[in-house]
Amino acid sequence: MRILIASGIFHPDSGGPATYLHSLLPALQAHGYTFHVLTYGDAPTDGYPYPVERISFKQSAPRRWRAYARRYAELAAQADLIYVNTLGLPRPKIAKPTALKIVGDYAWERALQRGWIAADTDLDAFQRRRDLPHVAWFKARRTREARAADQVIVPSEHLRRLVIGWGVLSERVKVIYNALEPTLHTPTESQAEARAALGWQPEGRYLLSVGRLIALKGVQYLIQALDAVPEVRLIVAGDGDWLPRLRALAESCGVADRVQFVGKLPHAKIPLLMRAADYLALYSSTEGLSHTLLEALHVGTPVLASKRGGNPEVVQHGVNGLLVPHPDLPALRAALQHAFSADVRAALAANSSVGLARFAWQPMVARTDAALRALLEKH
Repeated sequence: MRILIASGIFHPDSGGPATYLHSLLPALQAHGYTFHVLTYGDAPTDGYPYPVERISFKQSAPRRWRAYARRYAELAAQADLIYVNTLGLPRPKIAKPTALKIVGDYAWERALQRGWIAADTDLDAFQRRRDLPHVAWFKARRTREARAADQVIVPSEHLRRLVIGWGVLSERVKVIYNALEPTLHTPTESQAEARAALGWQPEGRYLLSVGRLIALKGVQYLIQALDAVPEVRLIVAGDGDWLPRLRALAESCGVADRVQFVGKLPHAKIPLLMRAADYLALYSSTEGLSHTLLEALHVGTPVLASKRGGNPEVVQHGVNGLLVPHPDLPALRAALQHAFSADVRAALAANSSVGLARFAWQPMVARTDAALRALLEKH
């Protein structure tokens, strides 16, 4: 069974779609699939157990798009099935069964990146609003692409509802939860040992944020709410366009001495930070299904998350973490005060593994295999 993997990013690029594929494809090879990956980038292509082709960024955008479309058509003609891992790719129409993985709203993300809509624009409200022609064009494009797919795979019920709202037939949208890779590193250190290794105060109180520093991740709200817990330090791991703005915000809020920006770290170092922290905070405006939340709970660290997107499908409020309305600074301040009071952290940490069975690796691989086989048999 020959499958063309069409993606915009791929290992060693950062980001969920890239790491997801890199872990998943070898597991599926054991089920009899052969893969050919087509992506963008300039990283080496050797060392993979399947062919990887990258369309270089060292050319103009129009030439890059034409090169991708041309190679896509050639490879698709040789494939039994096409697995598309990114919306918005230059893909000519090919009469082959197609599975499409959707982890967010491509039109909303593009509009945010290009400044066409306000940085705090709500994803759900974006679905209902009428926009300028260029925003409407992206909406129409992602809708056409989703409707044209024979099978849409999403990592949460939240995204399933979103995609069905675009007019995709419900029977074509399948939820396959993200999973924790079997190779995921689990620190052997205790919290005290992890703190010693990082140079943190043994009795300190630490809130950790991990992710891209962009508006939708909500680090700006964490900084503004930090005044409610004067004994807590916020550790921010990641980089992005909002870094200068976040530094300035910490200064203006008078909490710069309690906010530490450690930059983007190798993924292998993140579990140790999670083990050392009291909480992992993800106060984002939306999430398809956050791998970061899964990783924190896996290492025994409770989470504080926005009650948005797929977060409620991972976090059970008052059990393994706290869910907070978004955007709501008073609610966030109150949640932080509660999180760092009495024995709340210990109780939540004791239940950090509750619900993680739904995100096990082998069931995810089996469900993906079943979905692909069903699509091949149907066509």
